[in-house]
Amino acid sequence: MISPSTVVARRELSTPAGPVAVLDTGDGTPVLMVPGYTGTKEDFAPVLPLLAGNGLRPVAMDLPGQYETPGPDDVAAYTPDALAASVLAAAAALGEPPHLVGHSYGGLVCRAAVIADPGAVRSLVLLDSGPAALGGDRRERMAALEPLLDAGGLQAVYEALEQLAAADPAWVALPAGHKAFLRQRFLAGSVAGLKGMGDALRAEPDRTDALRATGVPLLVAYGEHDDAWPPAVQAEMAARLGAPTAVVAGAVHSPAVQQPAATARALLDFWSGLS
Repeated sequence: MISPSTVVARRELSTPAGPVAVLDTGDGTPVLMVPGYTGTKEDFAPVLPLLAGNGLRPVAMDLPGQYETPGPDDVAAYTPDALAASVLAAAAALGEPPHLVGHSYGGLVCRAAVIADPGAVRSLVLLDSGPAALGGDRRERMAALEPLLDAGGLQAVYEALEQLAAADPAWVALPAGHKAFLRQRFLAGSVAGLKGMGDALRAEPDRTDALRATGVPLLVAYGEHDDAWPPAVQAEMAARLGAPTAVVAGAVHSPAVQQPAATARALLDFWSGLS
């Protein structure tokens, strides 16, 4: 049950890697939630009160170069291994090891963090994140947009993305204020961050065996219609990890937004089985 006093607070964590903007909710065992490539902490906003209402302290962060967390102008600073340092610093700032949730590219970053320091977290949930580099239509779209980033920066890329989204009924149905926010957060990001994460997303090696070797409890969760890493690929990764899976019905690549109640339940069920 969600308490009427549940408040989602925007604040900054002070870390050796620099300030990290977060949405911080609730009390209890911390949960650190890490967004994907073009995402931000707000992608987890629908599930934060649901988790906080179950005695947890969910904290969603912007990675460096995303929205309200500043990042360097060096594309090499946005690989999973480089960004893992910020995730580990944010985890340490929470005062005790958190459960870690990484969405999409954020899952690759969280995987690198766990491999680097398994003792820093209680568990890891890979949410719509695959074993290696992204392929398929999304990869092709990234390659097609890359010249726009070089020539016209973030605004040119976002305008192209809006044109592509015009054929999507879900995008058309979004309120104008929501669309304005999505534009604002994208344009507030870092050009180097978008390029660096995009490059890394298309070059990430398979580190499944190294993750399994950490011994950290794992869950592989994904939308039943995920259009980034195919569900079958994620299920195979889970088998290699020796990890359970949670399939979120009715969701595509963003279960926390598309099916927040079912996503929260999958996370809570996993964590309750660890205690």
